[in-house]
Amino acid sequence: MAKPRPIEGLDPDQSYASAAANVVAVRARELADHSRDVLNVTDIERVHDMRVATRRLRAALEVFEPCFPAAGYKKALAEVKSIADALGERRDADIAIATLESFAAGLANPDRPGVASLVEQIRAEQADANASLEAFVQPQRLAALTERLSELVVEAEAVSS
Repeated sequence: MAKPRPIEGLDPDQSYASAAANVVAVRARELADHSRDVLNVTDIERVHDMRVATRRLRAALEVFEPCFPAAGYKKALAEVKSIADALGERRDADIAIATLESFAAGLANPDRPGVASLVEQIRAEQADANASLEAFVQPQRLAALTERLSELVVEAEAVSS
């Protein structure tokens, strides 16, 4: 699992809104960075890392909610939740496939075709989940979310000044 990036510049004397700006900016960059190659089904850890990044960002947004204008906050949080849901669908299929393949490796050859058939069905679900996820990780959509989050950060910083 990807470790969280440290939040540089956090200081116990800074305002709550300033801390919000720092934390959300870092977590937003983390999310965008983890989107690279997330659609690659041969490396399931990328989905996991991006999913963890969405949880970190969501938690930061929820903790610092009072620092943000309601409309912008709600829209950004809804988008992060939607990304997390799409990642969860894909992750569920990834884990099921990995588990079944591991299980099948321990079976006698005559028993493997049944498991292989089930894996193929789940691969179809994985492909569907990946197609849904693709819409959320398009560069322009992530850029729009990053911009929305940047606007929240700017507004939080303005409140702290």
